[in-house]
Amino acid sequence: MSTNSDEKRIRLLLADDHAVVRTGTRELLERKPDFHIVGEASNGEEAVRLAQELQPDVVVMDVRMPKMSGVEATRRIKEECPDVKVLVLTAHDDDEYVFALLQAGANGYLMKTAEFDELVKAIRTVASGQSMLAPTIAGKVVAQFTSGKSLPEALTKSPDQYEGLTERELGILKLVGQGLSNKQIGKELYISDRTVQAHLSNIFSKLGVGSRTEAVMYAVRKGWITTGKD
Repeated sequence: MSTNSDEKRIRLLLADDHAVVRTGTRELLERKPDFHIVGEASNGEEAVRLAQELQPDVVVMDVRMPKMSGVEATRRIKEECPDVKVLVLTAHDDDEYVFALLQAGANGYLMKTAEFDELVKAIRTVASGQSMLAPTIAGKVVAQFTSGKSLPEALTKSPDQYEGLTERELGILKLVGQGLSNKQIGKELYISDRTVQAHLSNIFSKLGVGSRTEAVMYAVRKGWITTGKD
């Protein structure tokens, strides 16, 4: 009975150089019956080592840590343990960190000012294979190409394919990235709001995401969207 219960729990590794933060986070998360804390890391190198040894479902990762930054630790973990998800939990929302972490393969980005329920939801979301961004972070992603600014090089490489998306679906995704509503997209493409929503549902299904923001973030990371205006 206990083995089956353990198999259903989300196994977490906490990586933060502040012991008080780790302890507080651990005590809060352990209250959730579907969470199991399998380890704690006080620096980036330790986070990578423990991720390899313990193979957690999710690493809750800080950005600024000794020996190895959260950015490099995330990159190493995603390279060496591709099935392990990384949720960034930090006090820093500078563009350089945001895009470096997304480029490194982070599955989610949450601020330490978030409510506890938001953290719980974010962990469950990334553990299920979806992406999760704090609203301010999602805004940064969208703003990058609605303003016409260039994205980091690794995010602008031309993909060989669009993972099953049709030309129309890709066009709709680009318009979503420009911040257009379903109604505005429908007017732009001379189709109904309902048809736009149907296309979005297909896009979400093909990309394995659950929202417009996640779809846009996915497209940015793949390099399918480079600017807000073609």
